[in-house]
Amino acid sequence: MDMLLFIPLMIAVIYFLMIRPEQRRKKQAAELREALQVGDQITTIGGIVGKIVQVQEDYVTFETSEDRVRIKVVKGAIANRGRSTDAQQQPLQQ
Repeated sequence: MDMLLFIPLMIAVIYFLMIRPEQRRKKQAAELREALQVGDQITTIGGIVGKIVQVQEDYVTFETSEDRVRIKVVKGAIANRGRSTDAQQQPLQQ
């Protein structure tokens, strides 16, 4: 009888410790990619940082430097984003 209670309990523990947090991370990543806008600072999963200049359905084009180097990547390659500000765009003055 104890075995009948043990198996569902183990399934519930596995669900709450492994499956549910992974589903939450996937949902947050999808929301991040859908909320991308022109002007956002992004970092790709490869570590490239830039500012978005164009957003398409499946792709994002961003500039990586003041030389206007543009890179087009799939939205799935974006790791995180942060809002661009004037302070970030201004070079440091010494």
